[in-house]
Amino acid sequence: MSAIKRPAWAEQTPAMQDYYDHYWGLPVHDERQLFEMLSLELFQAGLAWRTIWGRRSAFNKAFADFDVDRVAAFTTADVERLYQDKTIIRNRRKIDAVIENAQVVQRMHQTGQTLDDYVWQFVDHQPRRLILAPGEALPAQTAESQAMAKQFKKDGFKFVGPTIMYSFMTAVGLVNARA
Repeated sequence: MSAIKRPAWAEQTPAMQDYYDHYWGLPVHDERQLFEMLSLELFQAGLAWRTIWGRRSAFNKAFADFDVDRVAAFTTADVERLYQDKTIIRNRRKIDAVIENAQVVQRMHQTGQTLDDYVWQFVDHQPRRLILAPGEALPAQTAESQAMAKQFKKDGFKFVGPTIMYSFMTAVGLVNARA
């Protein structure tokens, strides 16, 4: 069995190694997992991914395992609880965005649309392959992530700029940049 060849960022901690080996860049079609990753990616803005990934279980607990219907129904009391939860990132705009995004996804579901189909339409339902030269960094954003961010915002999603969307695209396998 050959060793997995990981980029430097994926060698930083055992948790990051696990993330690279079992999650990053692998196509995701599960609604709950897509919503979880979208939510975690927006929390990453301005922070290191290892910080967010290291708190994944706390985020899952705080946000009802990223069950769209449960998060969409969060009350003022739930929001206040999240603002006080020291195990997650307590950024009000990000917390509010996750709840509002759940409500957008819930409305999609009510019209028969899935988050899976919605997300994958941006790459014609086929992962894009990105080949990087050794040591080359991932781009911060692309024309596709800019278009995706624009459409997400138009459809009511919050905290979904082109950099966040590109990170999301690589996280859920819309873009495959694995070695």
